[in-house]
Amino acid sequence: MKKIIKKQKRQVFVDGMMAFDVLENGLRTADFQATEDVEMEAFSATFKVQGMRDGSLYMTEQPKRIRNKAIFRDDNAALSHGKDGRWYFSFSMDADRIGELPEQLVRQASAIAQKVIRELINHRKAV
Repeated sequence: MKKIIKKQKRQVFVDGMMAFDVLENGLRTADFQATEDVEMEAFSATFKVQGMRDGSLYMTEQPKRIRNKAIFRDDNAALSHGKDGRWYFSFSMDADRIGELPEQLVRQASAIAQKVIRELINHRKAV
């Protein structure tokens, strides 16, 4: 038997106090303290916050970032295909290994390129 789950969108109004502050580094903070008993699920998220001149505060949760999954990987490199239809090649190496950088970059990029060629050949044979 399938379990049916309905998610209700509901708005909750809570009385409380809000404190605005600016830290020494220039970043702003806003703290809200409820003055009534409220039971709700705890959460953590990234929000777009808009503070108005009259003290109103509007917050909208930002969607979670969808990361590209690597199709091919090597020691310090990866190739992925983005949701935007573009191909991405990323390479990273510690700064103290700068002497190895050109050789490793060429070796790993060539290795991933060979994997792509093999995949294309296998795909053509399958079709």
